[in-house]
Amino acid sequence: MINQANKNVQRRHRHLRVRKNLFGTKEAPRLNVYRSTSNIYAQIINDEDGVTLCSASTLTSELKDALNGKTKNEQAFLVGELLGKRAKEKGITDVVFDRGGYLYTGRVQNLADGARKAGLNF
Repeated sequence: MINQANKNVQRRHRHLRVRKNLFGTKEAPRLNVYRSTSNIYAQIINDEDGVTLCSASTLTSELKDALNGKTKNEQAFLVGELLGKRAKEKGITDVVFDRGGYLYTGRVQNLADGARKAGLNF
C-alpha cells in the first residue's frame, strides 16, 4: 500500500516530467493548479519574467460566502471562474494548462471548466 508521502513524491515527479515541456509566455501564460486535501489553488504565471499575474483559491475572501455548503468539486469550479474573471481583467485570454501532476479529473477538471466558462482558452 502506498502512503500519502510517497504518493506526493510520485506526483511531484510527474509534474516535473510534464513541466519540461510546458512554459508560460507573455502571450500564453501557464495556469498552474495545486490541490490539497481541503483546498485548491490556481495561479497564472509568466515563466519568461518569473511573475505570477493573478491567482485564486478556496481561501480567497471574495469566494468565502459562495463556498459555504458546496462540495469540493463545486468549489473548484467557482475558483476557476474567479481566476478566469481576474485573467480577463488583465487582458489574458490564452493560457497553457499545467495540471500539476494530478489526473485531469474531479476538482482539477472542474477548475479548468470554470476557467473556460469565464473565457480562458486552452
